[in-house]
Amino acid sequence: MVEMDAEAFEELVGDELDHLPDDMMDGLDNVVFVVEDRPEDGSLDLLGLYDGVALTERGQYGFGEMPDRITVFREPLLAVCADVDELRDQVHVTLVHEIAHYYGIDDEKLHELGWG
Repeated sequence: MVEMDAEAFEELVGDELDHLPDDMMDGLDNVVFVVEDRPEDGSLDLLGLYDGVALTERGQYGFGEMPDRITVFREPLLAVCADVDELRDQVHVTLVHEIAHYYGIDDEKLHELGWG
């Protein structure tokens, strides 16, 4: 388990967002990234969550829509990682995984691609 306060973790997530490929990030529209300590149910099982309507499922999506939300959960990620390098890698994988859901890529396909 890695020890890291909320501020340092948010900075790490921001750094990992900055390192994602431009072609992945350029297609994001009306998406916010949020860091929370744990999921609402208090579990440590969920590392990240995409809450929104995938691009592949959108019909009329217009001005004034609430933004989609990608949440990264600090405590579950800290619990599964042995050191900061592993944490960076896992945050990166979690961000890619949740962004893929935005693009309409399901868990099965993500597992096939090695991002599940």
